[in-house]
Amino acid sequence: MELILRFALGQWVLITALFVCIIMLIRNESQKSGPAVSPQEAIKIVNKESGLFLDLRDSREFKDGHIVGASNIPFNKLAQQLSHIEKFKDQPIILVCKMGHQSGTGCKQLKSEGFQKVFKMTGGMFEWENLQLPTTK
Repeated sequence: MELILRFALGQWVLITALFVCIIMLIRNESQKSGPAVSPQEAIKIVNKESGLFLDLRDSREFKDGHIVGASNIPFNKLAQQLSHIEKFKDQPIILVCKMGHQSGTGCKQLKSEGFQKVFKMTGGMFEWENLQLPTTK
C-alpha cells in the first residue's frame, strides 16, 4: 500500500492525466448517444413537438404495460424495423427501455441512420412507474 501511495505522489501528473482522459471518454460517449431527458421533460417534448415514445423492450414487457401512445420495436430488432419510424425522422423520438441502459445504444444507432432529434429517457419504464405516470396495456 505504501508503494502505491509513493507512486501516486511521485507521479501525480500522470494520475491526473489518466482521470482527465477517463472523464473525457465518458463525456464523449454520453454525448454521442444523445441527450438524456427526465420522464417529465419527455412528456413535454412529445406533446409540444408531436414526438414519439419508442419502447425498446421486448413485446411481452410492452404488453404488460407501456406509455400511452408509445410504439414498440424491441432493441434487438431496431435495425431491421427502422422503416416503421421513418416518418418521424425530423420529429423528436424518446427512446424508452426497462431502466435506461439500452436507450443510449439505441440513440447512437438512430443518429447514425440520420434521425435528428433522438433522446433517451433516464430511468426508463422503471422511473416512469416510480413517478406513477400513466401506462396502458
